[in-house]
Amino acid sequence: MNAASPATAADAKAAARRKVASLAFWSIVVAYIVLGLKLAAWYVTGSVALYSDALESIVNVIASAAAYWAIRVSYKPADQDHPFGHHKAEYFSAVLEGVLIVLAALLILNEVWSSWRHPAPLEQPWTGLAINGVATVINAFWAWTLIRAGRAEKSPALVADGGHIMTDVVTSVGVFAGLVGVVLTGWQILDPALAVIVALNILWQGWHVIGSSMNGLMDRAVDTQEHMHIRDIISANCKGALEVHDLKTRIAGRATFIEFHLVVDAAMSVGASHVICDCIEDALKAEIPSVRVTIHVEPDDEAKLPKGTTAVPFA
Repeated sequence: MNAASPATAADAKAAARRKVASLAFWSIVVAYIVLGLKLAAWYVTGSVALYSDALESIVNVIASAAAYWAIRVSYKPADQDHPFGHHKAEYFSAVLEGVLIVLAALLILNEVWSSWRHPAPLEQPWTGLAINGVATVINAFWAWTLIRAGRAEKSPALVADGGHIMTDVVTSVGVFAGLVGVVLTGWQILDPALAVIVALNILWQGWHVIGSSMNGLMDRAVDTQEHMHIRDIISANCKGALEVHDLKTRIAGRATFIEFHLVVDAAMSVGASHVICDCIEDALKAEIPSVRVTIHVEPDDEAKLPKGTTAVPFA
């Protein structure tokens, strides 16, 4: 596969940047709309479960704003103080979102305690549920959009934002079903009980978001399937080399960093070995978006495989 020209690659990156930034901006707008609808649903019913749902949407607003900032920072070019770029900025946004989710869960549990001691009947439950249902449909569509785009563009902030919103959708569906049960049975205790379930669920999701983001900040390697794909690309494009060893990878937001040692004949010229490196780099860049490749060329006395080996050139 031929590598794209510099101009084409630059245009593609610019288009991806605009797409991700646009989605992050509209995520803030959608979060405000959903928050308004859920606050209205809570206001007309007085339900503590709907209050917990609305409280999580406040977190969505803050998290969406943080994601927008982080994405803009992450696309800034490398500079003297950040020679490897600003890709990891998105992980900070995702960690913040996880912390806010946990905080929201604790606030919900505090409200549940008050409601548990002083249960009150729901007011206009069907109106409130209808409003909340509209908010849930909007959230479901937007969460699917963010997760799909975030995975395609390798944006941790968009994926985390979409994942959080999808959690909100799941809890909203649960709250809807539970409150229908409250209305039909008259068991008011179900309202705070539902809020407890919502709180515990988002606590779990918050921990998951924080854990995933911390992996990124700790220079997590690509997964096994991607690692083998990288090995195959290198093996198919290293004609003239004797061996490849010490392959290492790490992920930083959209960027994938790859480094390895390339063993060549000691008598090979610098120019000839550089041609092999260029061939490998071009192949990797054609297959992996936003890849950064570092190759350390070594003479054959640094090889780890026995001399005369003709199999896959990986030690």
